[in-house]
Amino acid sequence: MEEALVKLNVAGASIAVVKDGQVIHQKGYGVASITTKEKVTEYTNFQIASNTKAFTAAALAILVDEGKITWDDKVKDYIPEFKMYNDYVTDNFNIVDLLTHRSGLGLGAGDLTFIPDGADFTVKDLFGIFQHFKPVSSFRTKYNYDNLLYIIAGEIIARVSKMSYEEFIQKRIFNPLQMNSSFVGDSNIQDAKNVAAPHSAATGELKKIDRFAIGMIGPAGGIYSNVADMSKWMLTQLNKGRYGDDLKSLLFSSASSGKMWTIQTVLPNYISERYNTQFNGYGLGWVLNDMRGHLTAMHTGGLPGMLSQVMLVPDMKLGIVVLTNTENGGGGLAFAITRAILDSYFGLDDAEWIDNRARNLSRNIGATDAVTKEVWAQVDSLSGIKYNRQNLMGMYNDKWFGQMEIYEKNGELRIRSLRSPKLNGRMFFYDKNTFAVKWDYQDMNCDAFVIFDYSKRGKAQSFKMKGISPSIDFSFDFQDLDLKRID
Repeated sequence: MEEALVKLNVAGASIAVVKDGQVIHQKGYGVASITTKEKVTEYTNFQIASNTKAFTAAALAILVDEGKITWDDKVKDYIPEFKMYNDYVTDNFNIVDLLTHRSGLGLGAGDLTFIPDGADFTVKDLFGIFQHFKPVSSFRTKYNYDNLLYIIAGEIIARVSKMSYEEFIQKRIFNPLQMNSSFVGDSNIQDAKNVAAPHSAATGELKKIDRFAIGMIGPAGGIYSNVADMSKWMLTQLNKGRYGDDLKSLLFSSASSGKMWTIQTVLPNYISERYNTQFNGYGLGWVLNDMRGHLTAMHTGGLPGMLSQVMLVPDMKLGIVVLTNTENGGGGLAFAITRAILDSYFGLDDAEWIDNRARNLSRNIGATDAVTKEVWAQVDSLSGIKYNRQNLMGMYNDKWFGQMEIYEKNGELRIRSLRSPKLNGRMFFYDKNTFAVKWDYQDMNCDAFVIFDYSKRGKAQSFKMKGISPSIDFSFDFQDLDLKRID
C-alpha cells in the first residue's frame, strides 16, 4: 500500500481483508487531506460511489423477502409517471431492469443531470427523461452502464417502504450490521468525523478538490463509508445475508443472495490466461465473473477524487475492499492491491501489479495530454481569426437537459447551462463550425467541443457537443445533447 501511494501519486487509501469469517487486515495509509495532513485510518470515511449500487440491490431484496415487491414487478405500477423511449419498454420495464444496465440506452445516458454537481434536477425530472433519448440497442440485449435507473430504484424503495431511501438504508442495513459511521448523502456530513478529502493528480501535481455533492444520486452512488464498516458488509455478503456473532440474524435471504449473484446481463468475456476466466456478466449491483475456477462478485466506484473497489470470492470466504481519495491513480491503486492479494490466495507469481498500473497511468495521461494539447494549440494558432459572434449568441434548448445560453461577457464568448451552473465556460474558435469550451469547472477533465449548424444566412440554429479528451468520464454525456435555438 505504501509503495502504491508513491508510485501512483495517491494521497491516501484504506483497505480491509476478510477471510473465513474474520477481519484479518484493516488499516489506513497516507493522508485524508494534503492540507490538514490528517492520517487515514480504518475509520476514515470515503465516498464509495457506485459500490452503493449493491446496497440498493440489497434494499430491494429485503422488500422482496418481506413480500412487498417481486423482482418482476413493473416499474410503472409503483411510479405511474415513469416513461421510457417507447410504450413497449415502458410497459414491460421491471425492477430487475433498473439494476442491470440493459435498458437499450447509451452509456451514462442523462448523467449530465448530476455531473458536475450542483445542478437543479430532481428525481421527479427523471421519471420522464428517458423518453427523450434514442436507444443504442434493443431492450434487454446489450450492456450499457447506467446511473439514473438506480435512482429510480431508490424511489421505488421509498414509495414501498414509506421512508426515504437514506432512512431505509440507515435503519434496515447500517443499523443492523452496526455500520455505525456510514451514511448516505450530504445531510450528515457536518456531523461526520474523519472524512477523507478528494484530490486530483490530473496535472501531475497532487491537489485537493471540492467534495462532490451527492444530491439526488444517493441510490446510484451516495454512500459514505470506511473499511471497518465495509468489513461487516462484506462478511454479510459472504454469509449470504446472515450476520451477527452466531450468524442467526438475517439481512436478506439466501435466495436473494443467489439472485443478486446471478448474471442478468452478459458482458463481453475478456481473455485472461492468468485467471482462466470463462464468463463475465452483471448481476444485481455486482459484476460477476470467474477467476481460477472461483466465482467473483466485484464492483468499482468513482466520483471526483474518490475511487473504490470491492472484491468478493464467496467459495474462498474472501473479501477485499480498497477506498482511495485521489483521481487518476486511485483506481489503479485499488486494482493493483486487490489483484496482488488475490494472486497470493490463488498461489500465483508476483505480477508486479503496482508497476503495471503505474505504467498504464503514465501511458494514459500521455495519450490524453497529446490530444488535448493539440486541440488547444490549434485554438491558440487561430486566436486572431474573425467571426460574427452575434450569429452564435442566444438561447438554445435541449428536450431533457434544458436551456444553454451563448453570450458575451467582458469581451469573451461564453456558454452556460441554466440548470447546471458549473457548466459555464469560455468558447474558443477551433475549426469551421466548431468551438472548444474551457469550463470554469476543472476538477475533472471535461472540456468540450460545440459544433454548430447554421442557416443559409449564416446564423447558428442548433448545436451538438462532444468531449475533447479521449479519456473524458462517460458521465459527461455531451453527445446526447441536441440544442435548438429558441430565440
